[in-house]
Amino acid sequence: MEFEFTGRHIEITPAVEGLVRKELGKLDRVLDSAPIRAHVIVSAEKHRKRTEIVVYWRDSVFTAVGENTDLSQSVAAAAAKVQKQGLRLKEKFQAKKRGRQPAREVAPVPGGTIEAAPNAPRIIVQRRYRVKPMTPEEAILQMDLMGHDFFFFTNAETERAAVVYRRDDGDVGLIDQA
Repeated sequence: MEFEFTGRHIEITPAVEGLVRKELGKLDRVLDSAPIRAHVIVSAEKHRKRTEIVVYWRDSVFTAVGENTDLSQSVAAAAAKVQKQGLRLKEKFQAKKRGRQPAREVAPVPGGTIEAAPNAPRIIVQRRYRVKPMTPEEAILQMDLMGHDFFFFTNAETERAAVVYRRDDGDVGLIDQA
């Protein structure tokens, strides 16, 4: 891991550098595949110490800020936040990888037969008839006469399209256009 330190109103001592390297060493183990670059900005204002850590890994940038009266606690808080972001991204990559199937399972077997995908269901128009205005009671009679489980009609009361249908419990339902 490559480090760059910036101190604002505070001097970066070897002890502070060692603390940051130790805290971010955990992140280095998590994000093990590519080089990591970290920019650590430590600032002091009155009694407050502020640590900002910006980590560059692959195409990702993790940023965290930790504030406390103690410098080591502010470094630990910022490092924990960056570590959490790194773990979340790493888990996201692993979840994507788990969802994939290996190429040898998906690819066809050499010399084997390739099966065609099943055809999508087709819409076949069987009947056409004029939709005349009627009451829902008349539509139920027509449905029973035709022996169907539903009947499409124009509701004479509302002059809108409607459907009556036979329910599983034996009753009849009405769907009326809003």
